[in-house]
Amino acid sequence: MDLGECTKIHDLALRADYEIASKERDLFFELDAMDHLESFIAECDRRTELAKKRLAETQEEISAEVSAKAEKVHELNEDIGKLLAKAEQLGAEGNVDESQKILMEVEKVRAKKKEAEEEYRNSMPASSFQQQKLRVCEVCSAYLGLHDNDRRLADHFGGKLHLGFIQIREKLDQLRKTVAEKQEKRNQDRLRRREEREREERMGRRSGSRNRDRRRSRSRDRRRRRSRSVSRERRKSRSRSRERDRHRRHRSRSRSHSRGHRRGSRDRSSKHKKEVWTIRK
Repeated sequence: MDLGECTKIHDLALRADYEIASKERDLFFELDAMDHLESFIAECDRRTELAKKRLAETQEEISAEVSAKAEKVHELNEDIGKLLAKAEQLGAEGNVDESQKILMEVEKVRAKKKEAEEEYRNSMPASSFQQQKLRVCEVCSAYLGLHDNDRRLADHFGGKLHLGFIQIREKLDQLRKTVAEKQEKRNQDRLRRREEREREERMGRRSGSRNRDRRRSRSRDRRRRRSRSVSRERRKSRSRSRERDRHRRHRSRSRSHSRGHRRGSRDRSSKHKKEVWTIRK
């Protein structure tokens, strides 16, 4: 599978900048990477299913028992190929002892494979056994033969294509876990912010209600003070009115008394004058 040249920029400095920036805030590039790898793996799985369908149409039908024996041979072939690839990798790294141990395990698996092939050969006619039975690799969608030798199996399971798909699938599983954790954290943060906002709104409504009650109380106090002031003014006005009335009555009585006194004086003076006049006569 040739994907061509990558269109992305691969720069160690940019990677370092991203790692530093991702510690300060969540850029959520993992979601884009997960979507890209999911589309890539989905295409590989689609090709695998298509290859299986083609093999089912072209290859000769066999019974379930024979198919199970062939499947066992395929599994042992995969085990041999994986062990040989691992042994070669350890030998290249200089770990000769571990490589020799794995080669000893390969010999044991080869013995099991020989027995499985005998069972499979005995369950089929010679003409059918000579037909090459193929199988599709579930990891990279490549074709594997039932009678492939160890060298070809080692080349396949230790090849860049197969190992690359293994890394992609492992990375995809890791990204799915990371994205799920971040989405859960984001949902929790969103839920916490919503609860805080609702709490602030409730506190704001309570504060607004208290402010309205306070304003109403102050308004009632002002009305009461205003009413008391008006009542005092009215009482003062009535008191001044009564005071003026008393003053008027007092002045009226004073004037009446003064007029009576002057009238009496004039009468007495007049009487006195008459008496004097009479005497003179």
